[in-house]
Amino acid sequence: MNTLRLEIYTPNGVLFNGEVTSVTVPGTKGVFTVMFNHGAIISSLTEGKIKYTIDEKISTIEVLGGFAEVKNNVVTVCLETIIK
Repeated sequence: MNTLRLEIYTPNGVLFNGEVTSVTVPGTKGVFTVMFNHGAIISSLTEGKIKYTIDEKISTIEVLGGFAEVKNNVVTVCLETIIK
């Protein structure tokens, strides 16, 4: 199975760090999904939901904004805050 590493950081520390099959983020220019071998990109994030899939199970985190970087099958997300 082709996976990528998702790392989600908040000011309080690491929120998630693990292997996923896909991740969807609320980019300021629109929602986009990242899968294995996605091209490199840096995007600011807006209020919305981050959705990531592990073994066909979808998990969701509501966020207010931040940044995402995709490079070499690693998605790094830095969040300003999350909605609990």
